[in-house]
Amino acid sequence: MFKANERKVFQDDKDSIQVTNHGSLKYPHRLNFYDQPPLYDVSIEEFETCALDRLRILAEIESSAARNRTWEETKTVTNAQCLKYLPLHATSAKTVDRDTQRKKDHLGHFVLRLAFCRSEDLRRRFVKAESTLFRVRYDGDATTERETFLNSKDFNWIAVDATEKAKYRKELFAAYQGSKNESIREQAFEAEKFYKVKWTRVPDLVEKRRVFLKAGWAYVPGKEQSSIVFQEFEVQLTRALENTSRALPRLDEDTRILPILDNLSQGFLAGVPSEWVGSGETTNAEGIKAEMVDDLAKKHFPMCMRTMHDSLRRDHHIKHFGRLNYGLFLKVLGVPIEEAIVFWRKSFDRITDDKFNKDYKYNIRHSFGLEGKRANYAAKSCQQLLTAGPSEYGCPYRHYSPENLQSALLSTYSSSGLTSTDVPEIMATVKGGHYHVACTRVFEITHHKFGVKKGEGAGGGESITHPNQYASRSMELYKAEHESGEAMVVD
Repeated sequence: MFKANERKVFQDDKDSIQVTNHGSLKYPHRLNFYDQPPLYDVSIEEFETCALDRLRILAEIESSAARNRTWEETKTVTNAQCLKYLPLHATSAKTVDRDTQRKKDHLGHFVLRLAFCRSEDLRRRFVKAESTLFRVRYDGDATTERETFLNSKDFNWIAVDATEKAKYRKELFAAYQGSKNESIREQAFEAEKFYKVKWTRVPDLVEKRRVFLKAGWAYVPGKEQSSIVFQEFEVQLTRALENTSRALPRLDEDTRILPILDNLSQGFLAGVPSEWVGSGETTNAEGIKAEMVDDLAKKHFPMCMRTMHDSLRRDHHIKHFGRLNYGLFLKVLGVPIEEAIVFWRKSFDRITDDKFNKDYKYNIRHSFGLEGKRANYAAKSCQQLLTAGPSEYGCPYRHYSPENLQSALLSTYSSSGLTSTDVPEIMATVKGGHYHVACTRVFEITHHKFGVKKGEGAGGGESITHPNQYASRSMELYKAEHESGEAMVVD
């Protein structure tokens, strides 16, 4: 994949080996500045899988920002996602294959660079999400391992000696942040180490007046050292993305890679489906009867599928791509083939049996893998619906006008607890382009009666990334509440 003669795409002016060897580990540190590209062959499957798993984490980080989560909430959600998709154990963890974990992290980052270097907006969002992930890992790293990593890099800071510290003691102490107790603050100050860097490298500390400025230098206390590290990470990554963007058109790319990169670049648009991606299996083992669909649609369907269902009931017909999207959604939800045929026949009640059998029945069986090439087709994800053309088959949050969307939200979900006071928050998220986050917020509001709180999403803080995820989780909550009520009656 990444060949040795392509090394200059990622490096400035000198060749170096991929990773420095420290003992038996090829990747000696859990933290990584990704300043050396992966120079080895990988399969297309590994290329895509590593990137997708990392993108799931970055997409959830961006969703956290759109949902105004606190830093602690963001850390909790990000760590949970990392544990699920991209675990990185400490160097002291001897019982796990740390190199394999870090190799996956390393490869995934560089694949996403290729996908997100293509526009200014994608580069900006990628840098922001990657910087947040780095901060989460930095905060969670053991002190000794973090210091070992910092010592392996040249951050071009100058240690302030005791003489210089004494010379500017009054100014340094005035800018020093610490305990409200003056004596405790003074003790901490005396023990604190200071470093000098150009003030342009710590604009966040300058803005908050946490550093002393002198002749263009910022005197940074040791406890604020992380700001220098984070700023350096962002600067290096931004520069690397710009270099990759300029070199990308000249790369001798395999045509199999381009569709993968195009798909990955849509990841911030709608998140990345987790267990739903590529799945054509049903999620309801008991099976759903045709006559149950109307009631399920009112109680559990996301707006995209609810809109299709309402159109079908109103017009007694729905066009080909609408039938395909809605039919696959029902299939994965748990409607078996026999009931699907009954459902569609009753829905198309203005045509004859002969016309239904001739024009529609084959396509229904085909979507279940019973005709044609007998493929087990998966239901469409939010990402696929967001990139669809016609609004009636795509995502309402993206394709509806603001006025129509507000009306649709209230008419669809007012009976489920959504009020006009909730609409501005949802519309603000839509305006920011975070369509799946808006859908997630609607899910939280309409399922508040089942104990779903703001920020929980579909569970564990995960955003809605698939219509079947929305419907299945809604049905699970309803079933749990119903069974709990029955148990209380029996008791």
